[in-house]
Amino acid sequence: MKLFLMMILSVFFVVPLSAGKGGVTQINGAGASFPYPVYSQWTHQYHQTQGVQVNYQSIGSGGGIAQIRAKTVNFGGTDIPMKEKELNESGLIQFPTVMGGVVPIFNVKGIKPGEMRLTPEVLTDIFLGKIRTWNDPKIRKLNPSLKLPKTKITVVRRSDGSGTTWIFTNYLSKVSKEWEKKVGNASAVQWPVGVGGKGNEGVAAYVGRINGSIGYVEFAYALKNKLSYVQLQNREGNYVKPTIESFQSAAANADWNNAPGFYMVLTDQPGKDSWPITGATYILMHKEQPSAAIANAVLAFFDWCFKNGNESAINLHYVPMPASVIKAVNEHWKNNITVQGKKVWK
Repeated sequence: MKLFLMMILSVFFVVPLSAGKGGVTQINGAGASFPYPVYSQWTHQYHQTQGVQVNYQSIGSGGGIAQIRAKTVNFGGTDIPMKEKELNESGLIQFPTVMGGVVPIFNVKGIKPGEMRLTPEVLTDIFLGKIRTWNDPKIRKLNPSLKLPKTKITVVRRSDGSGTTWIFTNYLSKVSKEWEKKVGNASAVQWPVGVGGKGNEGVAAYVGRINGSIGYVEFAYALKNKLSYVQLQNREGNYVKPTIESFQSAAANADWNNAPGFYMVLTDQPGKDSWPITGATYILMHKEQPSAAIANAVLAFFDWCFKNGNESAINLHYVPMPASVIKAVNEHWKNNITVQGKKVWK
């Protein structure tokens, strides 16, 4: 009997716990690990101030898309923007929450964060397996002042379907025809070399443990795990470090007003100070919701994040969404989220 009741409850969305007066006290989401550091801050603060528990599982963008399509969560998280046609076919809407940077991280003894310089070509050759040791002439030429060992390079990449991988391979596909042809841009690709870690957390952990390794993570994971990161040459030819200012520079070129379904790709953007591997992260929801209470609870949380979460985002080196985009997102909620055809957000 208990099993039958559990099956009934899981047929259409995860049903949150409700307070005595009908107020929702728990909502559930899953998906991208890229924004997890800031989402964990927001959910904690929201529970402390509003009394609503927001459970977000960091399982990767592929998992987030799969779970929202299966209607087993109230919202999904993804760093892979879906095009308007695909959203409509799935009955979904998406909206951006924050922007941030994907950064190459490495573990080479004696070399500190921001000391090593790489060009797009050398970075791509490392991930193609063409450059195999840290004292390769191409790396030495870019870093004449560094003492580079002949240590073997171990590439660490994601093992799961990942929006961080989508952003990273989107960038590599833009800067390298060879990468575009041999590997391509996707949330999961056939990597030429390397070992796989699950989530940004897994990649950061492997790079922290394996001498001579290199990987890629959202910047907050590099800071949290005290990992070394590179200076990367951008499209203007300048070497830039990953900072909130360099992410903001890349984000400044985003024309959200002409982005159907808020579809936006921020890799390899112009600007002398722009970090070249920048991306936005998104929330996915069904247009038609099972109840007004659930829909409003989810939207109220993200509305609170937009209004109260900027400080936490900036402290973790994410870029908050501009006020004009937040206004457009609110209008999007009003016009597209319904219960039995009736609009729910006011």
